[in-house]
Amino acid sequence: MNTDPKTGVALVLAAATLWGTTGTAQSFATGALSPLWFGALRLLVAAAFFAACFSWQRRQAPSDAGAHAPRPLLALLGAGLSMAVYNLAFFAGVRGAGVAVGTAIALGSGPVWAGILQSLLARRVPAAAWWLGTALAIAGGTLMTLAGGSTSAGLAAGGIALCLLAGLSYAAYTLLSQRLLRVMAPSAVTLHAFAVAAALALPAAWWEAGAPSARGADVLAVLYVGVVTAGVAYLLFSHALRHLSAASAVTLALGEPVVAFILAVTVVGERPSAWAFLGLLLVVAGVLAVVRGELAGASREPGPATGGAAGASSGSLSTAGQ
Repeated sequence: MNTDPKTGVALVLAAATLWGTTGTAQSFATGALSPLWFGALRLLVAAAFFAACFSWQRRQAPSDAGAHAPRPLLALLGAGLSMAVYNLAFFAGVRGAGVAVGTAIALGSGPVWAGILQSLLARRVPAAAWWLGTALAIAGGTLMTLAGGSTSAGLAAGGIALCLLAGLSYAAYTLLSQRLLRVMAPSAVTLHAFAVAAALALPAAWWEAGAPSARGADVLAVLYVGVVTAGVAYLLFSHALRHLSAASAVTLALGEPVVAFILAVTVVGERPSAWAFLGLLLVVAGVLAVVRGELAGASREPGPATGGAAGASSGSLSTAGQ
């Protein structure tokens, strides 16, 4: 299968746009549902969505050549564990380090972890354009996050560690998903990963927060974030991983705070500072630098065997099939 960096970029940015609506959706909830339950139920709804997609796909193509291929069990368990840890560590880390600092650390560390893992595991060091774009995007995202909230919650060491773990888990999920796409369809990868994640997150939420308590608005918010910001978004993201390196995909996903910023201003009615607007410009500049690097890499290595631009594992990109 030939790769197309332009398609990959468009798919990641579309996914980031949907992820950016998560905070706005949560703002319409009543708050009766604890954050841990909100995240765990989001995973459960997403798993149900992926099950429906996978079932529909099997009915449309029952003789799919890859339908009976051996499942890489360890990679599937690892992807599910990574997604579960990401959700639980993020919410717990934000509670310990504060919303502004915690979000900045979790989102900002993700691309760095992805670049490190890609370099160590796939033996492909990202190009200079990726490092520049990632640095700009992380700096901009940090400015946007810190300018939007107080840091008075404190810099608890445990909270910071959990937020770093969340970023690492997200990067690990991305690399494992890209590896799984060699032998599995995107709907199958997301179904197995999110089913494992939900099975781990639900008991953890019950242990930490007790039985869930929710109202109508909370149920609607969970359904939205489960179907749209997890289901549709991660399906788009999985398709994008066939065309982009894992490191670039994680960096491009930093378009999420841009969308969240715009919605906070236009829908929620927040009034951000000038620093937040500067951060917005830095994120956009960083994302554009990464996009330019991907397209430049594709022009230098046009053949399908190379996986396009600086692919994390070019073999997986060239052999991935539906």
